[in-house]
Amino acid sequence: MSPKSDKDSVWKRDEIESPCIQVCVVHPQERICTGCLRSIDEITNWSRMDTDERAAIMQELPSRAPRLRKRRGGRAARVQG
Repeated sequence: MSPKSDKDSVWKRDEIESPCIQVCVVHPQERICTGCLRSIDEITNWSRMDTDERAAIMQELPSRAPRLRKRRGGRAARVQG
């Protein structure tokens, strides 16, 4: 293998990529990122996780999305109150 091939293999590892979309805002009640839906602990530890841990989180992320779609008030809440 040429030196270039060795060098390229380092950057083409078989890993699950981060789901980060660079919209890094933590929801105040749910405590998950509104962009990638991961918790702060998951974001912090992502680079240290193995493939199985990352895969488990990736599989769970879609089920977290509805937690951020709940309305937190607005006019309807003020009128009822």
